[in-house]
Formats: sequence, C-alpha cells, structure tokens
Amino acid sequence: MSSRLEALPLRHVLTLPAMGSAVRIARETTEQVLTEWGVSRRHPTVDPALLILSELVTNSVQHAAVLSPTVTVIYAAGPDTFAFAVHDRHPYRPLLFSAATGTSGSGGLGTVMELTLGLGGTAVVRSDADGKGKSIWITLPL
Repeated sequence: MSSRLEALPLRHVLTLPAMGSAVRIARETTEQVLTEWGVSRRHPTVDPALLILSELVTNSVQHAAVLSPTVTVIYAAGPDTFAFAVHDRHPYRPLLFSAATGTSGSGGLGTVMELTLGLGGTAVVRSDADGKGKSIWITLPL
C-alpha cells in the first residue's frame, strides 16, 4: 500500500460471499461508512464512488467467484480523500489503462476508469504477495 493510503486514519473492512447480493450489501455498507465518517450522502463524489464500487464488486462476483468464494471491500479515508479496494482471490489482473482508453472492450471497467479519472482520482491493481489474488484500489478526492 502506498504511504498516502497508509496515512488515511479511517478504516473499515467488509468480506462477503461472492454472490449477487454482495453488490447491494457493499453499496449499503459504503453509504453507512461514509455517513459515519461525516461525508454527506449529497457530496458529489458519493454517487460516482457507489457506481465504481458496484462495477468492481460485480466483476469479482461474475468473473472471480470460481476461484474466490469471497470478495472483500477495504475502505480508507482522511480529511480530503476516500479510498477503497475490491479484493478477490482470482489471479487475473485487468488492464486498467486499456479500459481507460476503451481499447479492450472493457465494459464496466471502462466506466470505472472514466468516473475515477473524471473525479481526479486514481486506480491501481495490486497483486497479492502469492500472485493468486488482487485488489483494485480506487482513490478519490473529497
């Protein structure tokens, strides 16, 4: 994790079975966590963040569940930053740059990248130490 993410004092972790209901539960948890952290539901970053999160959890459920029975969402925040990761134990690492440029038929990841970059945020894929899983980290300004 980068030093910028390590410096974010607020943390929450949610682990769910890799099934369709994970998307709804992850969205509801995100709303609750942000409210508890003092981020208004009306903040302009919240709706795009919920859509980004939904796309990433949906991807994990649809494409990784065969090797990853759970999906984990990690949340972190500070005064001017909201970061979250969606983690699964499938080794495939999507190419976010291709998604951003629309060159890979990326579908949902194209939307993720468009929204993330449009908000001035960043996205990165990090492999697990054993190479058998990954996290997609999204960092957005608040």
